[in-house]
Amino acid sequence: MSVNKAAARSIPSRAATAPEGAAAAGRETAGAGRAAAADRPAAERLEASRRGGSRAAATAEKAAAAVGASRPAAARRASAWTIGKAVAKALRGSAAIAALALVWETAPRLGLVDATFLPPLSEVLRAWGELAVSGSLLENFQASIVRSVSGLLLAVAIAIPLGLAIGYSRTAALLLGPVLELFRNTAALALLPVFILILGIGETSKISIVLFACTWPILLNTVSGVRGVDPLLVKSARSLGLPPFQLFWKVILPASLPSVFTGIRLAGASSILVLIAAEMVGAKAGLGYLINYTQYNFQIPEMYAGILTISALGLLINHGLVLLERRFSGWKANAER
Repeated sequence: MSVNKAAARSIPSRAATAPEGAAAAGRETAGAGRAAAADRPAAERLEASRRGGSRAAATAEKAAAAVGASRPAAARRASAWTIGKAVAKALRGSAAIAALALVWETAPRLGLVDATFLPPLSEVLRAWGELAVSGSLLENFQASIVRSVSGLLLAVAIAIPLGLAIGYSRTAALLLGPVLELFRNTAALALLPVFILILGIGETSKISIVLFACTWPILLNTVSGVRGVDPLLVKSARSLGLPPFQLFWKVILPASLPSVFTGIRLAGASSILVLIAAEMVGAKAGLGYLINYTQYNFQIPEMYAGILTISALGLLINHGLVLLERRFSGWKANAER
């Protein structure tokens, strides 16, 4: 009987522990799930990060490709804009020349002027081509340009040092000033007979007359440029302790270069004008001789062809001097900007 009671008492205790076991098993299962979730393989997380990184890299590549594609387009637009501006500038600069050529061509054909004395431009250009093919134009052009450039270079070599000395030194200005004032007011062509009498009718007299005519523009502009240097620049250089030679070389000479090149360009124009007149008086070759010869033989288109060649020669010399000025006085252009 006692055994049965003990068994009866033991049955409810077992029944009571069954729900507790189930709850414990559920807790163990949840804990195992959380542990499994916490212990996800590192490979899966690494793969997820790789997928995210690849998406970011693809986005960056697309952006870089878009930027790379836009750069050539922007460069092409900038290049087209620059070319368009250059073409527009060239058209504006040549509009007056084109209008003059049009008037020259149409006026003789319409009877506004006598075509015998002013032939149409097309006939002049045809005559220019015939002279060029025959070699006569090149021969005379070479003779003129050699004389012109030789006289101009000699004038530069003489007038620039002399002008620098007169502008920088009061003693040199007092000694040479009266003589220079006397000769600079004498026309070069008025002395042409003197040069021919003394030096003969050869190349020496022609180069000498060009030298005389080119000296004065260079000399006077050089003196003006040296004397026109800003006094503040000179005082600042002296306060820094520059010796006289360095003051002249580093301050005065660079500051006077624009005025010097202005004189050289004026002398370049004078060299052409004086040379043509000298070749008309006494020469056996040269553009002046060609114009005079064709005039006497009433070859009017050929005469105008020689005149156009002289204009081209003047433009060539002036353009070369402009490029030279930009090379040696580029700081002036930068300062003006």
